[in-house]
Amino acid sequence: MPVISAGILLHRQRSGSCEVFLVHPGGPFWAKKDAAAWSIPKGECAAGEDPLVAAQREFTEETGFRAPGPFTPLGEIKLSSGKRLLAWSAPGDCDPARIVSNTFRLEWPPRTGRFAEFPEIDRAAWFPLPVAAEKLHRSQLPLLSALAL
Repeated sequence: MPVISAGILLHRQRSGSCEVFLVHPGGPFWAKKDAAAWSIPKGECAAGEDPLVAAQREFTEETGFRAPGPFTPLGEIKLSSGKRLLAWSAPGDCDPARIVSNTFRLEWPPRTGRFAEFPEIDRAAWFPLPVAAEKLHRSQLPLLSALAL
């Protein structure tokens, strides 16, 4: 059975155009990647957990902010990892410079026996839709198309 993740695509209007809030994964594997490396704040659903509740929890864990809602379903997509992603959009605003992300432990450098803590999300930003299409991981691009404003 595939793993189910849930996430929220926060959006706002600026100067007459839509911007979306995206996050960049932390850790050494993503440090120098930018194009097609960004994501919506998302994470795995616990067994039996309501996916929208999981999406709200993950948004807060990864950014330190609460997604205000109301939430509009964007549908389900299959990620390149094989996971299924259920996503919602929500209007809102936040300051990307103030994100506070949870962390993960990783052996780094590899095969050294030393471990380091890395933020799950190392930065966030607002992007107009054309730029977001360049930044967002390719498997998540359908979310931008599903965002009906």
